[in-house]
Amino acid sequence: MYHKEFEIRWSDIDANRHLANSAYMNFMSHTRMAFLMENGFGQKQLAELNIGPVVFYEHIYYFKEVMAGKPVTVTLELKGLSEDGMFFEFLHNIYNYKGEHCASCEMLGSWIDLKERSLTKLPDYLIENLDHLEKTEDFKVLTKEDTRRHGKKPQSINLSELS
Repeated sequence: MYHKEFEIRWSDIDANRHLANSAYMNFMSHTRMAFLMENGFGQKQLAELNIGPVVFYEHIYYFKEVMAGKPVTVTLELKGLSEDGMFFEFLHNIYNYKGEHCASCEMLGSWIDLKERSLTKLPDYLIENLDHLEKTEDFKVLTKEDTRRHGKKPQSINLSELS
């Protein structure tokens, strides 16, 4: 299983003296990007394709506090992937130095064409590279409908009415 180990730094701790929410996010993002970079999704390759990753959501579930002084391990598994590679879902788990499960995060994302500013599919060779990542037991082939499965839709407001 793909994983990274992180030392807990002073700057990773919040006012309650445990791992800050932003540190969880940073560790998971670093783990994701390390996997992607090692599998053909480096800055140079993405620039050649003129694409970049976008995050639709990250749902974090906290189980146990993480304190300073001992490392954590962050794992990465593939929870879903669309046939054209446009949509992907990752599962991260965070474990303390004893192997105790401290947090879990489901992350859904896509790829954006940086010139057109619209979602885009992946070339076949990159889909294959993603498909090599260990899959969760509930892995599924994603569709566009999965991106709205939580029923959240944008709702604009009239800012002049807030005064």
